[in-house]
Amino acid sequence: MKERKWLYYGILLIIAVVSGGLYTLFSNPTNDSDLEGQAEINDGTMDLTIDAARTKDKKKKIIYVDISGAVVHPGVYEMQEGARVFEVIELAGGLTEDADCSYINQAKIVSDEDDIRIPTKDEVVVDEVQNSSKVNINTAGQAELMTLAGIGKTKAKQIMAHRNENGAFQCIEDIMKVDGIKEGLFNKIKEDISVK
Repeated sequence: MKERKWLYYGILLIIAVVSGGLYTLFSNPTNDSDLEGQAEINDGTMDLTIDAARTKDKKKKIIYVDISGAVVHPGVYEMQEGARVFEVIELAGGLTEDADCSYINQAKIVSDEDDIRIPTKDEVVVDEVQNSSKVNINTAGQAELMTLAGIGKTKAKQIMAHRNENGAFQCIEDIMKVDGIKEGLFNKIKEDISVK
């Protein structure tokens, strides 16, 4: 009789333990926030990594960009790192009616201390006229290059060879990268040459 009594109590105890476990399991379902909390408790390194990633996204570097020319409100603007030229133009109130953006890359990412100049249509015309009377060192042939002061047949060939090997000159000062063209000669021709 005593054995049955203990067996009965044992079965009741097992049922109680199993029922309590099932109740706990189903009454407290684990959600993502609980898992995140557990991860933070179990692994401090993981917690630091998550926080660092969130902080990096929220705190982008502030930069300052100067925009002038044919915009409604020229001036210096505070931007977030990674901003593009078109966003600076928008902050400056947009373009004026006489703006000419044909030479501006509006998709370019701006950098701290950038100076963006939006030309007017009249300025572009004047610039094109001035450049048309200059020798374009990126496209000129030997005869045209030889019209420049101090540029003979040999130096003209060197300019063309340098251009073919290294690509277009980015600015007029780049012509000094050609063998035999130093600052003295550059100063003689700089008013007569262009790169576009």
